[in-house]
Amino acid sequence: MTDPLWWQTGVIYQVYPRSFNDSNGDGIGDLAGVTARLDYLVDLGIDAVWLSPIFPSPMADFGYDVADYCGIDPRFGTLADFDALRDAAHARGLKLLLDFVPNHSSDQHPWFRESRSSRDAPKRDWYIWRDPAPDGGPPNNWQSFFGGSAWAWDEATGQYYLHQFLKQQPELNWRNPELRAAMLEAMRFWFDRGVDGFRIDVLWLAIKHPDFPDNPANPGWREGMQDIDRLLPVHSADQPEMMEIIAAMRDVAEEYPERVLIGEIYLPIPRLVAYYGEGGNGVHLPFNFHLLDARWDAAALAQLIADYEGALPADGWPNWVLGNHDKPRVASRVGPDQAAVAMMLLLTLRGTPTLYQGDELGMPNVAIPPDRVRDPQALREPDTAFNRDEVRTPMPWDASAHAGFSSVEPWLPLNLDWAERNVMAQRDAADSVLAFTRALLQLRRAHPALSVGSWHAFSSDGAVLAYERRHGDARVLVALNLSDAPQTLALPEWAAALAPVLTTPRHDPRVEDGTLPLAPNQGILLA
Repeated sequence: MTDPLWWQTGVIYQVYPRSFNDSNGDGIGDLAGVTARLDYLVDLGIDAVWLSPIFPSPMADFGYDVADYCGIDPRFGTLADFDALRDAAHARGLKLLLDFVPNHSSDQHPWFRESRSSRDAPKRDWYIWRDPAPDGGPPNNWQSFFGGSAWAWDEATGQYYLHQFLKQQPELNWRNPELRAAMLEAMRFWFDRGVDGFRIDVLWLAIKHPDFPDNPANPGWREGMQDIDRLLPVHSADQPEMMEIIAAMRDVAEEYPERVLIGEIYLPIPRLVAYYGEGGNGVHLPFNFHLLDARWDAAALAQLIADYEGALPADGWPNWVLGNHDKPRVASRVGPDQAAVAMMLLLTLRGTPTLYQGDELGMPNVAIPPDRVRDPQALREPDTAFNRDEVRTPMPWDASAHAGFSSVEPWLPLNLDWAERNVMAQRDAADSVLAFTRALLQLRRAHPALSVGSWHAFSSDGAVLAYERRHGDARVLVALNLSDAPQTLALPEWAAALAPVLTTPRHDPRVEDGTLPLAPNQGILLA
């Protein structure tokens, strides 16, 4: 690559603001708390901070129910606090990204209050309203991601409105030009304020089939699966007109230099890569979540990587994700002994990685007592839905009271091992996941082969996944033992001149007679 952009060479770090750092002693993280911890992120070696929603909200879905797209919720601070965070981040060379929620607002948003006031309200068509079915029930069979029908009855106006999440999250109508213009102006508001880009929430859902037909049954649905999986979302997601909406968002981003749009898109790879658009009219990075559910063995991962690389358009820059605020933590999915191996995979694949707060500590899911569950999805479908609270627990900073997160009891419980698994305990411990992650990020900066180089499969036999990163004459070999048994890897002739430069914690890196011995759960990088 020549002259890559910051979002191509950089690493994105997701901050869940409620759980990052509490500056005012109310048990909830806030913007001033994020500002106070920026030096930690600089020392870690990331390049951009993505903040989960901080807009005014009733918090029915903890910020993903937006009541004002151009403000800051008082729980997190003020616009002045945001400006201070932006300035402090930029002074340290960090980019700042916001979460944009275009599919739905809060039912407390002034737009929806006006929309539901009467059928003749000027903003009635800013949301999706439909008459009842002939039997008086919902207009179609669409299901909510949080269980039950995706339609809510409004007695006052005698129609249903659509909500694919909570009924407190009515869906915006992107087919209405006035609504579209208002949302694009909200993006400009934040770009004008110095935001470097947006992660766009549930982007593939933002427009629906104009006739609202029933979705077909999912033949693979079984008891124990969530309601949302009963149907195939043929008409409620990934519609052709979505690209027109994305192109309009991209046009806004192009009004500002070096901004980035990242789309939350849970789709198979052939559909995912369509969101790059054509000729630069899509999102820059359609989030690639396929590692989140991948089978953890060498052959499966090698096939996934090759399929994704092969599907990318010529101008499409790849990206990878191993954790976020909605999915089980990687240390719980693959096991604590594989957490560092997973981190090496994430940070040595080609493309932009996104790192979720706490994963650099090897944090697992945290069990939440029943009386402290806050996640509305888990409360509505306790037997089938993943409790997202388990990955949204407070960041443990040190061994002081409340792990240095707050001066009072946090809004969610801490990880049980917080006295040992915290930033201060791991910061200077050479065998910690944090120290290893920091070293990996330093290597990414030092080796263009890792930050912008090409990816080449080498081996996926048995339990070892090995691949090459190449940039000009520079070549790097990554070997990952995905098992708890010793393995060996025969090295190619070209690797004879390479030496181990980094290995996973508590492992001995060495090469013996052209072979690379790998201890159980060991990853090695040769350069």
